[in-house]
Amino acid sequence: MRTSLRCLGPALRPYARPTARAAHLRFYSTEQAQLVPRVRTSSGGDRAKWQHEEQYPRIKKQDTVLDYHTFKERYKDLRPGEFKPDDEVVVRGRIWSFRVAGSKLAFLDLFQNNRSLQLNSHRLQCVLDFTHIAHSIIKAADFKDFLNQLHRGDIYSVKGIPHRTPRNDLSVLATDIPQLLSPCTQSLPAFLLDKETKIRNRHVDLLLNPQLADIVQLRSEITKFLRQWLLDEGHTEVQTPILADAAGGAVARPFHTSATEFQDRQIALRIAPELWLKRLIVGGFERVFEIGPSFRNEGIDLSHNPEFTTCEFYRSYADIEELINTTERMFLGLSRVVTSVVHSDCRALIPPKIDFSPPLPRLDFIPAIEAATGKQLPELTWPDAQAQLLLLFNECDIPLPSLPTLPRLLDRLSAKYLEPQCFGPTWIINHPECLSPLSKSFMHPDNQQRVSARAELFVRNTELVNCYEEENSPIEQRRKLENQLQYHEEDPKAGIDEDYLQALEWGLPPTGGWGCGIDRLCMLFSGTNRIADVLSFGTLRNVVALGRVSKRP
Repeated sequence: MRTSLRCLGPALRPYARPTARAAHLRFYSTEQAQLVPRVRTSSGGDRAKWQHEEQYPRIKKQDTVLDYHTFKERYKDLRPGEFKPDDEVVVRGRIWSFRVAGSKLAFLDLFQNNRSLQLNSHRLQCVLDFTHIAHSIIKAADFKDFLNQLHRGDIYSVKGIPHRTPRNDLSVLATDIPQLLSPCTQSLPAFLLDKETKIRNRHVDLLLNPQLADIVQLRSEITKFLRQWLLDEGHTEVQTPILADAAGGAVARPFHTSATEFQDRQIALRIAPELWLKRLIVGGFERVFEIGPSFRNEGIDLSHNPEFTTCEFYRSYADIEELINTTERMFLGLSRVVTSVVHSDCRALIPPKIDFSPPLPRLDFIPAIEAATGKQLPELTWPDAQAQLLLLFNECDIPLPSLPTLPRLLDRLSAKYLEPQCFGPTWIINHPECLSPLSKSFMHPDNQQRVSARAELFVRNTELVNCYEEENSPIEQRRKLENQLQYHEEDPKAGIDEDYLQALEWGLPPTGGWGCGIDRLCMLFSGTNRIADVLSFGTLRNVVALGRVSKRP
């Protein structure tokens, strides 16, 4: 009968005709009440009768409530057939399966803290034996009636005593009728196959898919490691504004919105917290970091989502070599933690085996491209550098990017010749100055090209970390931002952040900056190639789909 209630869904939605909605609501309420297991009450002290009570009761504090892990640790030494009659406990969880063995015996498999259904630590068996609850004024017919009301997905509270069955299953032997805490009025499937159904019912997919649930758990462990690592290194965790007059800190198209307080002004969501964090360094904080969201109004693909999470830290008096060494130590420790977590709590995942043992190999940007193409790059600060690169693209038969500016041409060369060499963890260093307007620059000692003090860590051909020595001269920073403007003719609103330049005038000490995308990091260590899998509710496309009519599983 529970399944039949699903047909009432369309009539219960807001756009249904009021008369149909009211009639269906009455029928739905009546039918749903009949589906809720009935609970025992006593009358006259010697007779039991059943009546409907609240479908969703409040729970009360009970000192005897145990989670499954604690229960199993406490009673792991019980021998087959042994009871603990003096230790009454209460356990709670969702019915994942049940077996009725006649009219007086049933076995419930409850699940709790569903991070991986493959782990026994999240599963607990409860034995409902009429002979052990007969003292609680209940008739056999009523017990049988209760068993007929059991439904997969319902959430129950079970009171009983610890017991190990003759088959060596550590269980709770019920001493009272289990209490329904929350009914599952939908038919819980064994699995979901339809892609659209999975997207629109992410909560059900998380419940049924151990791999997806484990990814969420692994993401939590990765974030926790990064936070603790940075705290141990002496950094202060901060929160910087998400809404501001203008987005800054990177080259990207921002989201715009408005605020009631400033109805005549457009407000932007940040595309990076970088400029705010460097203001804190100016303000006297020598080491700061932030783990939080950023927003870029751009496309969605396997590795990009308009809303994403980054970890950025800034450290006074750190050069690029210190940043590289810090990253290598961090990732070596992180890889060991991930391996431990996967083996203990996230066994549905098969992460790739990656060797982060330092020192990691490095590719020097310009020499590496010249070696791959067999051609020398032009002097990149000359006025005709872009025209000469276009000739090189034509000679090497390389497709041009849209809007082939100098930075985009160099990015395309890197994507074609350098990134494919970065399957194992590899640094790309010494990027041309025009690719890094916020970093310090210097003359390369070998080729006399002007390059930035920057390094990018690639793993499996994907960028994970970007770090550089921050430009702290307001004069040089203005020059670099002005040069950058000529490459963004498609964005008429692009301009120079005068407020940030003014902040630099107060003195930014030599500073090393570091950024890492949490989503891509989780993709790497969970072994998935889809960013949607490491986001609790998928990409923006999935989230927007939730606003449409939901397709039931």
